[in-house]
Amino acid sequence: MTRKKSKKMQTTYPLKVQAIRSRGQQPRLYVSFPLALAAAIGLEPGESVQWELLDRGELHLVRTTVPPTATRRRASKANRSEI
Repeated sequence: MTRKKSKKMQTTYPLKVQAIRSRGQQPRLYVSFPLALAAAIGLEPGESVQWELLDRGELHLVRTTVPPTATRRRASKANRSEI
């Protein structure tokens, strides 16, 4: 029996905090959300999220509402031949 190599999903996404500086205003800090991670959890532009501060070294990003999973079911090999 041969084993297929499965791709393991990346679980850490290192990034840098970016600063946006506008004249006459305090700098604003931005954190980008990796597209691969957004796709994995179904995060869409415009969704409401909030930060949860656990301690000085850990923040959690919390979705205020989680939409239902929209997974598509793949056809089995037996059904593909009928299509």
